[in-house]
Amino acid sequence: MKVTLSSSPAWFRLGSVALFLLAAVGSRVAAQSAQLAPADEVALRRLIPKADHFELVETGLRHFRAYSSGLNPDGRMEVVGLAFFTTDLTPRIYAYKGRITTLVALDIGGTLVGVRVVHHYEPFGYFSIDRPEFSEQFLGKSILDPLEVGEDVDAVSRATITVEAATRAIRQGARQLVREFLAEQTTEP
Repeated sequence: MKVTLSSSPAWFRLGSVALFLLAAVGSRVAAQSAQLAPADEVALRRLIPKADHFELVETGLRHFRAYSSGLNPDGRMEVVGLAFFTTDLTPRIYAYKGRITTLVALDIGGTLVGVRVVHHYEPFGYFSIDRPEFSEQFLGKSILDPLEVGEDVDAVSRATITVEAATRAIRQGARQLVREFLAEQTTEP
């Protein structure tokens, strides 16, 4: 037996139309939510000052792309950097009291150009990851560097779990994002 929309009861037809409208409105809301929050744009401009425009990418790994107004030979804006929140790319890395949200920025060559701890519940954060020295030690490091506490990242006594978790989230997230970005670039025509 074949059932068509016109042979269906009125309540079914109305429900189908309502579901269609909800799906259409939902996709429009999702498209609007992909826009950058003003606070995110301010933070990104601090970490990647040479960028003129930022875009939130929600396909694959959720991240930001930074563009320069200079155009590529094919007429597109040039990508000059990538950024991500560690809680988006490494959500299962926990420190002593929970996850540490850090905004990490890289150039397209995989060099860290900015790190900013945004939020945490760590009891010893005030003398470890909140200090400017923690974020500054990552600047200029490559994703190919070890990025290991005690090796090329300074350890802080009494806050080892906090510093190790923050460092691991930065390292894993940065490597994962660059890997995906490079794979995407090699598949584009």
